[in-house]
Amino acid sequence: MVLEFRLPDIGEGTVEGEVVRWLVEEGQAVAADQPVVEVMTDKATVELTAPRAGVLLEKRAQPGEVVPVGEVLYVLAEQGEPAPAPAGAKAQEQAGAPRTASPPPAAPSPPRPAAAAARAEAAVPGTPAAAPAEPPPAPAGSAGAAAVERQGDGRKPLATPATRKLAREQGIDLRQVRGSGPAGRITKEDVLRAAQALVAAPAAPAAAAPLAGEEPIERVPFRGLRRAIAKQMRRSKDTAAHFTYVEEVDMSEIVALRSEEKERLAAQGIKLTYLPFVIKAAIAGLKKYPLLNAELDEQAGEILLKKYYHIGISIDAEAGLSVGVIRHADRRSIAELALEIERLVKAVREGRATREDLTGSTFTITSAGNIGGVLATPIINVPEVAILGVNAIRKRPVVIEGPDGQDTIAIRHRMYLSISLDHRVVDGAVAARFMNEVVRHLEKPARLLIGA
Repeated sequence: MVLEFRLPDIGEGTVEGEVVRWLVEEGQAVAADQPVVEVMTDKATVELTAPRAGVLLEKRAQPGEVVPVGEVLYVLAEQGEPAPAPAGAKAQEQAGAPRTASPPPAAPSPPRPAAAAARAEAAVPGTPAAAPAEPPPAPAGSAGAAAVERQGDGRKPLATPATRKLAREQGIDLRQVRGSGPAGRITKEDVLRAAQALVAAPAAPAAAAPLAGEEPIERVPFRGLRRAIAKQMRRSKDTAAHFTYVEEVDMSEIVALRSEEKERLAAQGIKLTYLPFVIKAAIAGLKKYPLLNAELDEQAGEILLKKYYHIGISIDAEAGLSVGVIRHADRRSIAELALEIERLVKAVREGRATREDLTGSTFTITSAGNIGGVLATPIINVPEVAILGVNAIRKRPVVIEGPDGQDTIAIRHRMYLSISLDHRVVDGAVAARFMNEVVRHLEKPARLLIGA
């Protein structure tokens, strides 16, 4: 029995998914519940598993293609299911033309190579098709050594989409490759042998320098996480009315507190950064000004004030920027927040983050302070209405008022906080009051522990 596997509704309003990569090749056996393909939605990247054991007959989408929910992703057959007829044979059957076998040879002859047999099978019905003699082997070390053979019959070479992609990447013309698979199908190994043969060939004369306007360009596929980020950012800029408010904070007491505690916590396997302190301070502000922990439902004409605090944190990974979510962050201590941050960062960078790890945030904090940067204007992570940017902590001379009321100059650890908000929901005065509350807790970190 042949099964067409369709892209399922993964939930939370998903209407389409982008194929990231195939984990199984065509013709390969698949066990029940074995991951077959990796698909990215607006929410997360998921591995879709086979509903039963079988053989992957056909992929219906290639990496980078966007597939609507309900569309066929791949075709799965039971073990022993006959493979589908070649495209040429199907066309003949649809046209009603009889398929006539070539007349038997007058005398027994050795078996023909698979490639020659495939060409004979594709010959016009009723016309004798003699198998062409095998070409003599190419000299050792030449560009075509044992792997390259010109296909002179004009047919499209037999190869899977994955093999064709590999050939394009290696700069190999499949018409020049001799296939070693069934019916002359070209395999990945055939392509790699051809590529090695080209590398071993004598170097061609150096090309002339490019003319003006012909400078080299590398084309990088715009897909996967990068395209998902672009879609989310465009959606944010097209819907939210952005404005940014900036405030400065004295981090000196937190710097001292972290310095005192980081070695003790490190002995317990906890890496203490500044981010848990910022999360705690932000939650204090959100509780006092709930409009920033909200979502605008324009269709219903309502602002949804969320009474829970799922804090998103931006995570820089090789594939691109992701938002990990700390659920019920208000219920966690500084040390517990540090542990959860470390877990999320590791999961995202190793590609093991779950859907729950990456969805459902109510307020996001983005921090590039460990890299540098004085100030940034972050883009809101819609459907949220606010995002807090944490910038670099730097020593600066500042004027402070002493106990006696006299101004003095001291070296302090200073940092800018920049918050972008949706002006449809949050006014500038509310943003300023929220930031004052955050600063108040960061400058006196005892308040983070006491909760006042």
